[in-house]
Amino acid sequence: MIQVKLFDREHEKDLEKEMNHFLKGLDEKKLLDIKYNVAAMPEEEEEEQIYCFSAMIIYRA
Repeated sequence: MIQVKLFDREHEKDLEKEMNHFLKGLDEKKLLDIKYNVAAMPEEEEEEQIYCFSAMIIYRA
């Protein structure tokens, strides 16, 4: 069976840490693909941007 694990963090280092933790427990032969995305949105009240770093690990269970 093919499954996915979704990750969503505001900081790229947090995403990296969480994904590495998950991958450590996954047999490398079961890993099929990793999809990565970054979204940036302006914060209305301030002159800053909000970032959303997300990834999906596709693997065989």
